[in-house]
Amino acid sequence: MNDKAMSIEEAGKLVPKSSAAPAPYGEADSGGYSARLAFGSDSASFHEIWRILRKHKWRVLAIVAAFGAIGLLRTLMMTPLYTSTTRVQIDRNVAKVVESGNIAPVDSFDLEFLRTQYELLQGMAVAERAASNLSLGEDAGFLNQGGDGAFGAIRRLLSFGSRPGNSADKGAKERAAAGVVLSNRTIKPLSGSRLVDISYTDSSPARAQKIAAGFAQAFIDLNLDKRFQVNAYAKSFLEDQIKQLQSRLQDSEKALVDFGAKEQIITTNEKSSIADNNLAAGNVALGALVAERIRNEQLYRQVEQVQAINLPQFLSNKVIEGLRDKRNSLVTEYQEKLETFRPSYPGMVQINNKIKEIDHQIGMEVKAIKDALKGAYEASLSQESEMKERIEALRGEVLDLQKRSIRYNILKREVDTNRSLYENLLQRYKEVDVASGAGANNVFVVETAALPGSPSSPLMTRNLILSLLLGALAAGVAVFVLERFDDTIGSAEELESVTGLVTLGLIPLVEGDGIERELAELRSGVNEAYRSLCTSLHFATESGLPKSLLVTSSAMSEGKSTTALAIARHFATLGLKVLIIDADMRRPSLHLKLGLDNATGLSNYLTGACSPPNAMQNTSTDNLVFMSSGPIPPSPADLLASSRFMTLLSVGAEVFDFIVVDSPPVLGLADAQLLANGAAATAFVIRSGGTRKAQLRDSLKRLRSARANVIGGVLTRHDSKNAGYGYGYGYGYGYGYGENDQPTRISGSERHAELAEERKSA
Repeated sequence: MNDKAMSIEEAGKLVPKSSAAPAPYGEADSGGYSARLAFGSDSASFHEIWRILRKHKWRVLAIVAAFGAIGLLRTLMMTPLYTSTTRVQIDRNVAKVVESGNIAPVDSFDLEFLRTQYELLQGMAVAERAASNLSLGEDAGFLNQGGDGAFGAIRRLLSFGSRPGNSADKGAKERAAAGVVLSNRTIKPLSGSRLVDISYTDSSPARAQKIAAGFAQAFIDLNLDKRFQVNAYAKSFLEDQIKQLQSRLQDSEKALVDFGAKEQIITTNEKSSIADNNLAAGNVALGALVAERIRNEQLYRQVEQVQAINLPQFLSNKVIEGLRDKRNSLVTEYQEKLETFRPSYPGMVQINNKIKEIDHQIGMEVKAIKDALKGAYEASLSQESEMKERIEALRGEVLDLQKRSIRYNILKREVDTNRSLYENLLQRYKEVDVASGAGANNVFVVETAALPGSPSSPLMTRNLILSLLLGALAAGVAVFVLERFDDTIGSAEELESVTGLVTLGLIPLVEGDGIERELAELRSGVNEAYRSLCTSLHFATESGLPKSLLVTSSAMSEGKSTTALAIARHFATLGLKVLIIDADMRRPSLHLKLGLDNATGLSNYLTGACSPPNAMQNTSTDNLVFMSSGPIPPSPADLLASSRFMTLLSVGAEVFDFIVVDSPPVLGLADAQLLANGAAATAFVIRSGGTRKAQLRDSLKRLRSARANVIGGVLTRHDSKNAGYGYGYGYGYGYGYGENDQPTRISGSERHAELAEERKSA
């Protein structure tokens, strides 16, 4: 050990130095990721989608291209088809010769009626009639059509023998033709109207036109046949019903007249009798009397016990108003003379007597008003009682009349029903008789089918766009599934949202084994990333840079040893005295990276075999001292649990400005928990795209149980392109210098002095 490292011996005997206990692992940082989303959720979502697309861009392009090629190939192999359309109008009712001449049942709603017509259009009956009218069963080309393309040949091969041959009977051919018509026709109602488009698609444009027109005519003919059949049946039925109703109406009218004469029942109109009218008028009058009694009672109750005259009933009285004016004048005169004369003066006594007399007159007027209001109230109450007695008498008369009118009303309803039925049937019979010979229909053609000038399918542009859209959808589903099952941390936002830790640094991905080469290059992106990480460490705690920093991770090969070494080298080049300890006594690697010996190290010190200076080595970097792991012990956790490691950190903090500890992984071992409990701060290393969220949560939970002060996370092997960021760490060490300029190198002692001066001023 040289003089630089031996200075620790001057500290004398190793005595544990008391230090504040490290803060426990805090709660998740709810303000980091979520706050950014709150201020720009749309931007965050866009960047996340863009990151995923860039990550899977070749997979997405391959899927979309495959779907596009399949769509193009399928379009080229399809047979050109032509479509001809006939537009018909379906009215609710036929054009009537006489009012209500249509005997077809009337639907409750137009929508239900039109839906019924649409279902009839799509039925087999119309297709069979169209095939029969056009003799399609005799057209061999129509029955055996399957297209001229590759798909048509395949269909003909698969359907061989399924269609009727030349020897089949005529009925089978017509049913087959109807099936072909049914499969190729399209019924499309125009929304918000009574118009319906009947389209037919065929490989022959002339045949498409002929069948589209014939299908519409078949529907019209079928509708007319149904109407004539219904009219003939209705006429016969109505004749029989009219004869029966005529006889029943005469009998019911005779019975009604006889019963009314016997019971002396007289009605003023169809709905009420004289007794009912009297009772209704009495109830109206009673309501008015009750309202008047309530109003008079309220007026009387207001003034009954009141002694003052400030109520509206008193103030609005002209006599009281005049007396109050006189009294006010006398009171004013009395007050004016009271300044000159005494109250016992005869003139003053006279005025006082006049005031008392006016008060007496006002009291008499108030009493008269109260008596008048009381009389009005009692009169209204008496009238109300008399009207109630009258209504009770009328109610009895109405009840008695209702009992006697039960049979009368039954007979009357029977007469009304019979008369209504008789009149309706008679009117309907006359209309049907007149309208039965008319050939009007409620369905007619608006636009006849035209000869198609170009194929309706396949449409190259539409099919290609549809194929590309389906490919994009399939690619989206594939990417979603891949991302959904990807349980690794891939970005700083994911790291902060899952763990709540701040992101101390993003270390870019280096292909192959070029990390050492990148670290050796001062202007490399990796060095820039580690400089940014070290800058973040200055603000990681309230006191600035922690005295000791533990670097750990969930599992192996996540970059913790490289990160620990890069941090130590950076602060050493700034002039700080830095000690880096390889505490991974299971799989040590720092001595290989530094090219130093591992014969004596931490394990020797923890077992008491040597003092700390004897376990330390100088490195090629100024101000950087290295303590290797030493020989691998049988139980590293037992050694780390002793007080000697805490003593090493305490005394080392008096000699060195900064101590970096490279720790074993957290999962499966107790070493990291013991080390984190003693270190002032812990930096957690996460491999981008390699560390799983469940592992990360479990590791942080174990560190929290050890009361570790986890100050943040370091995301290594981060691919900024796949993460969706448009920047990297390519600014270079010499930012701001000329192309051939070199940065001025600051010596370790100068930088140490600057940092000491900054701490002192802070």
